Amino acid sequence: MHIARVTLDPAAVVAPVNRRTFGTFVEHMGRCVYTGLYEPGHPSADDDGFRTDVLALTRELGVTTVRYPGGNFVSGYRWEDGVGPRDRRPRRRDLAWRSIETNEVGIDEFARWATKADVEIMYALNLGTRGVQDALDVHEYINQVAGTHLADLRRANGADEPYGIRMWCLGNELDGPWQLGHKTADAYGQLAAATARALRAAEPDLELVVCGSSSSSMPTFGAWEATVLEHTYDLVDYVSCHAYYEEHDNDLGSFLASATDMDHFIDSVVATADSIGARLRSKKKIHLSFDEWNVWYLTRFQSQVRADEWQVAPRVIEDEYNVADAVVVGNLLISLLRHSDRVTAACQAQLVNVIAPIRTEPGGPAWRQTIFHPFARTAALARGDVLRTDIDGPSYPTVRYGEAAVVDAVATHDVQTGDVAIFVVNRDESRPVQITIDLSRFDATVSRAQAWTLADDDIRASNTVGDQDRVTLRPNRKLSIHASGAEVVLPPVSWTVLRCSFQSQPGG
Repeated sequence: MHIARVTLDPAAVVAPVNRRTFGTFVEHMGRCVYTGLYEPGHPSADDDGFRTDVLALTRELGVTTVRYPGGNFVSGYRWEDGVGPRDRRPRRRDLAWRSIETNEVGIDEFARWATKADVEIMYALNLGTRGVQDALDVHEYINQVAGTHLADLRRANGADEPYGIRMWCLGNELDGPWQLGHKTADAYGQLAAATARALRAAEPDLELVVCGSSSSSMPTFGAWEATVLEHTYDLVDYVSCHAYYEEHDNDLGSFLASATDMDHFIDSVVATADSIGARLRSKKKIHLSFDEWNVWYLTRFQSQVRADEWQVAPRVIEDEYNVADAVVVGNLLISLLRHSDRVTAACQAQLVNVIAPIRTEPGGPAWRQTIFHPFARTAALARGDVLRTDIDGPSYPTVRYGEAAVVDAVATHDVQTGDVAIFVVNRDESRPVQITIDLSRFDATVSRAQAWTLADDDIRASNTVGDQDRVTLRPNRKLSIHASGAEVVLPPVSWTVLRCSFQSQPGG
């Protein structure tokens, strides 16, 4: 058994927990919208055609923000196709995913869904095949109160009040050659700057997200961010990051250490942004919107021969997640939280069916994938301030990332309740870890602790339509507490959360 120690200090605050860290992503892709969120004939469908079983799971997941409507889809999207009477809406080719978009769901319907789900919309603009005027038009439709053509059109379509969307993405992955309207960094930077100026003329206090690299493996990574930010630094609030991880060549050890790559990605983008800020002599700090992240078996998707092209809502990248995938997702959340000083928004891609924590069957059930559980419990328990963690434990070699820690962790401290939550992974494939949580610096006696662990003897186990709760969080019985902390045993390849309470507030 490995031995490890995590030491926490209530004074070692990174930043407040950002509720936008727990965002998700809904793209008009595959079955995310149609037979995912929206299925009028389903037994659970409400009067608007939305599946109430999916709405309930969305609330349970703890989602706060939803990026919409894409993704690659948005770079060819005509937003006006999705408003007005449904029987007059055109069917269009979606060249990004080679399917047919019916436009049954557009911004009006999605805004109603977002209200039901109690989530904030992060709206993505088409800067691939469109530009400044289109951005102004959709902004007028969405956010203008009344008295203009497009605001009055929205009112005629049933929404008297504007939607008040605050966050706007200036396009999607325009560094990628696969993207409709792919541009050089210089060309995109100029377009993004012009769009940002126009939007700020319309509504000065919008929060704007400029496109960063579509992955850190892009040949233009770093240079892209630098050039784009030279054009937009004083006009935008965020630069986006996108990252997907998968197990390559049965290399489980590297896969379990994926968060080390996310850490490096974040640190690299922060360094680039700060260098541009210094060059421009700006006191402003650009934040990161990590608005696409997840485990995605992209190589499987790329190797598939698609037989379902030009269909409505085809089954596309419906990855079935296992225990190891859930542990990695939990660890990626640890990475995002520990960078809460600069990563102030994030979106797991996507919400339903398409590489998603929630799965559905048309006319049938909705259920939680394995990756649902670490997200939902982190969203529920991460409160107050993120604390720096001092981790003393073993390491192991990986093929992709070099030496990696066996134990990774982050903690949050809720000053209002005094509770501390510790989120921790054991990356070892065969050995458990006995971990001590040192809370002696809190100057209070630990009175109660709970621990829940996601693990299984079969790390390839998954949740299916026939066995929906095969993998879930279960109480960790190998937990003990003492006045200044707690000890718990972490099984191999596991994600665990501990919540510790004190008899008195720190300093009391």
